[in-house]
Amino acid sequence: MGNVTFADARTVADLMAKGEATLVDVREPHEHAAERIPGARLVPLSAFDPDKARPEPGKQLVFHCAAGVRCGVASQIMQASSYKDDILRIAGGIKGWRAEGLPTER
Repeated sequence: MGNVTFADARTVADLMAKGEATLVDVREPHEHAAERIPGARLVPLSAFDPDKARPEPGKQLVFHCAAGVRCGVASQIMQASSYKDDILRIAGGIKGWRAEGLPTER
């Protein structure tokens, strides 16, 4: 089983800029519609499907939520499925992303 670790927002932004990460937003649709990280795929925790959260081949799976809690639950669900690779969680969620001055969309 892979490890689940926190990564700071800038590290995730760098991975995404290099095309090395799949970012999955586990917040609810209304939260995603109000503000989202560009390129994030929405897979709400309330209807979480590990198959919809799987990264593209060769990419690092990264979860984010509002503040960093729900992505932990999503990570546990992924690990309970057949997913065996490492998972990153954005420290502080989208709030941590915004605090680093990184772009969001509305």
